[in-house]
Amino acid sequence: MEEEFFLLDSDTGALAPMASQILATLDDDSYIKPEAMRYQLETVTGVCASLDQVAREVTERRLIAAEAAERFGCHLVASGIAPGYLPELVPLTDHPRYKELAKRYPQLVATTGTCGCHVHIGIPSRELGLLVIGRLRPWLATLLAISANSPIADCRDTTWASWRYRRWSRWPSATAPRAWRSVEEYDAEVRELIRAGKILDERSVYFYARLSPRYPTVEVRVMDTCLSVDDTVLVAALVRAMVAAAVEDIRAGTPVTPLPDHQVAADLSAAARYGLGGVAAALPDRIALVEPVSTLLSEFVQRGTGAERQRALWNRSGTLQEFSKLMADATLGSALPTLSGNECLV
Repeated sequence: MEEEFFLLDSDTGALAPMASQILATLDDDSYIKPEAMRYQLETVTGVCASLDQVAREVTERRLIAAEAAERFGCHLVASGIAPGYLPELVPLTDHPRYKELAKRYPQLVATTGTCGCHVHIGIPSRELGLLVIGRLRPWLATLLAISANSPIADCRDTTWASWRYRRWSRWPSATAPRAWRSVEEYDAEVRELIRAGKILDERSVYFYARLSPRYPTVEVRVMDTCLSVDDTVLVAALVRAMVAAAVEDIRAGTPVTPLPDHQVAADLSAAARYGLGGVAAALPDRIALVEPVSTLLSEFVQRGTGAERQRALWNRSGTLQEFSKLMADATLGSALPTLSGNECLV
């Protein structure tokens, strides 16, 4: 699991470019890392064998990062997009790769600082991984709708559930995966994107689900950073269950139901705009009714989506500073208790 967060000034609620100072106090903690902007941090779990482990590690990383940020007068906030205004001067992290991105795509880098949640699922081969990605296409909109957590930007309610999706999609490669027929076809498309100057390198492929360029995994990255640990655990459970179901169908020879690219794109846009209200397809029973997904979904319905809760906090707040404090509290909200039956999805 990879989660990206904003650093907000605790006195004003504005973006706080303090990541390098905060990271310097963490003794090179390999699980808390810099992101493209100095007002962002990323946390990473180890390889998790259960949802209990996901909950523990996500909670631990959030607490460590939040406590370190607090020492520098910052809130750690889980949101897909910053609630306030972007700074006029881009506080880019001092790293050669980020500098090259800013050199090639200055407008994109300056205006699309966003935070996502990325789930990696181990897979035995790239060939199998590519087939899995093809079967995930119909469910990307559902994952986006469930994780949507970015309705507030530029100090206003955008009326979108995921404004992050709209900003992030400006990148040329931030698109739904196509139904590639082979790994060779996938690799050829990546090479062509690099050759055409649309991406810097393989790591800059921002497909909403992709073959990880660094790990033997399928990486699903369409989701906003989730507001609470509970939401993150649900997303992890859903992605893992979807991948497991896809592998099962592939091995059984179950045919894929074709879904045109334009339909996938339309479903994603509706999910970003309207949240769960924009998602037409229901999860199949083999995913929705299995434990612990069933319990996690029931609890999610009771508490509401991140976008709904974030919008409620915004309406309660009188100032950006007050909103950032409420969001910081929600970011460190309750982790789920021990999850019964999660072994069935491993």
